[in-house]
Amino acid sequence: MALRQILEYPNPLLKKRAAPVAAIGGEVVTLIEDLAETMYAAPGVGLAATQVGVGQRVIVLDIHREDEAPGKRLLKLINPEIAEREGEVVWEEGCLSVPGLTAPVKRARRVLVRAWTPAEREVQVEAEELLAVVLQHEIDHLDGRLFLDRLSRLKRLYRARQRKLERQGRKSGGARPLLI
Repeated sequence: MALRQILEYPNPLLKKRAAPVAAIGGEVVTLIEDLAETMYAAPGVGLAATQVGVGQRVIVLDIHREDEAPGKRLLKLINPEIAEREGEVVWEEGCLSVPGLTAPVKRARRVLVRAWTPAEREVQVEAEELLAVVLQHEIDHLDGRLFLDRLSRLKRLYRARQRKLERQGRKSGGARPLLI
C-alpha cells in the first residue's frame, strides 16, 4: 500500500470522466488499497480514483461512528452507478480536492447504487442521509464533477481566489476538511 497525492482544484484531471474498469485484477486491488490508505491519512470519508489522477471508476468510503475503528465500514466499489434517487437533502460538504472550503449542497436523500467489489461480486448499496451524500459526491468525481459544480456564486468566488493565489505563487491555506 502507498499514499498517493490527492489532486487539488483546478487540476484538469479532476474534470475528466473516468472509464469503467474492464477487468478486476491486481492493479485495481492495489489501487483500492492505496485509495483507502490515502483517504484515512488525509483524513477523509471518501475518495475517488480520479482524485489521485487515475481515470478508472473506483471509489472507497468509510462512514464509521466515532466509537468504531476506521475500516469497519469501509466500502470498496468498482464501476458504481446510481440506479435510484429519492427525496432531497442539503448537506454541508467539503472535498479533499478543494481544501479550505465547505458549502451546502443539495443531493438526493436516498440512493440505490449498483457496483462491483474487489472479490468480483455485484452488490447493491441502499443509502440514506450522509452515506447517500458521500456516494453521490464520489460518483460525481468519477463523472468529472466537483461539488463546486453544484454551486453558483460561491464557485466563482473560489475560482477567483485560487487564480489570485496561483499568480502570487502561493497555495490555498487552511486545514483539510474532514468531510468527503
